[in-house]
Amino acid sequence: MLFAPVAVVAAPYAAMVMDARSGEVLHSRNADTRLHPASLTKMMTLYVVFDAIERGEISLDTKVKISQKAAAEPPSKLGLRTGQSIAIRHLIRAAAVKSANDAATALGEAVSGSEAAFARRMNRMAKAMGMTRTTFRNAHGLTETGHLSTARDMTVLGRHLFYDFPEYYNLFSRQRTDAGGKTIYNTNRRLLGSYRGADGIKTGYTRAAGYNLVASAERGSERIIATVFGGRSVATRNAEVAELLDLGFKRAPSRVAVKKPARPVLIAEAPSGAATGQAVQTTGLIARSPRPLLRPAPQPPEEVLVALADGIADALAEVAVADASVADVAPEISVETAPAAPPEILAASLAGALLRPAPRPVIAEGSAPEIGSDEPTVVMRLSTSGGRHWGINVGRFTTRHEAEKVLLQTALVEISTLDDALRKVVRSPRGWEANFVGMSQEQADLACRRLEAQNVTCRPVGPG
Repeated sequence: MLFAPVAVVAAPYAAMVMDARSGEVLHSRNADTRLHPASLTKMMTLYVVFDAIERGEISLDTKVKISQKAAAEPPSKLGLRTGQSIAIRHLIRAAAVKSANDAATALGEAVSGSEAAFARRMNRMAKAMGMTRTTFRNAHGLTETGHLSTARDMTVLGRHLFYDFPEYYNLFSRQRTDAGGKTIYNTNRRLLGSYRGADGIKTGYTRAAGYNLVASAERGSERIIATVFGGRSVATRNAEVAELLDLGFKRAPSRVAVKKPARPVLIAEAPSGAATGQAVQTTGLIARSPRPLLRPAPQPPEEVLVALADGIADALAEVAVADASVADVAPEISVETAPAAPPEILAASLAGALLRPAPRPVIAEGSAPEIGSDEPTVVMRLSTSGGRHWGINVGRFTTRHEAEKVLLQTALVEISTLDDALRKVVRSPRGWEANFVGMSQEQADLACRRLEAQNVTCRPVGPG
């Protein structure tokens, strides 16, 4: 009995090449066709997790208890067990490097409580990025009805990952790494090892999708992102991506102004029972502020009230001077580092500040300018340290920009101990000192111990 040969239907093919610096499309083919993204999905999973860490919702050291659902996800997987506890940082590595499905599901549940809620947040983020033809149904990318994207949307997402979270981007170029005691290997290591300048980003494969890849490479001042959907094998997909990257480097101008993509503004999920179409725009999804409200101003001592009563004109003059000082400082307060407080609390805080002596300045040892020096001190956040006169120093740098960048990256890495510290850059004859100040001695010692455990240079700086 003869059987007719079974035809093998190849997955639909799509591709795009983009100049990452400007966002200019250099080549496209079927770039807006909605196809199965497979594990390219994890790019958005990781983006949302990085965003949640930046907002203070979770931290890299947050321990996640693995659910039965996460542990049961099919390969590729890390091999997590139900009830096991593992740090967020190890789940991130597993999802980015090994493309582990169980790690991706665990990340979604850790951020949003359930994978379904996390998928809704992924969709809101995609919409805010302008990914108009993408719909996510899960955090890992396994084939599911309605879980679709395009080569254009995934290229846009890859560009956002590079520019919005540069402190995490190195994850995608690691050939291997540790994930909670297990050494894992990069699913993209063949391209990373063979194409000059390649440093990411993410592979994907399912039977329905074929072999997908979003790749990025840098040569000199040029950076190109190339995306392929529907490759026939790892080898042919990598060859096609290499050709597309070559095409991009050939067509991209040597010099072009870098135009970073605008950070997406997340649209909060409408509360249950809200009218259809109703949406609330917000800059965050945190139900409560990660910072406590300012303490109420203490009652002034009796002798201060007497002094105010005897010299009301002088007191009013002092208030006017204080108002001017606050106006000078106000532009330095970042929305991310100083959340708005109700007017009555701000007024009470200002009144309390007028009745308290100024705290002693905190100066990093060996880095203070000489008396009478014109060297500037850059304060990156308004201090609320009160009587805490200790701090830590995380390095000396040749430019102010480098010092500020390291302070921000360090604060994100160790948000639990540095969240209330003041980031301060001080210029000394030997360079720019990057300091966190406004801490107690115990806080400074703890922060240094935790940073040194992560191979970050740190030394406590005492008062005086």
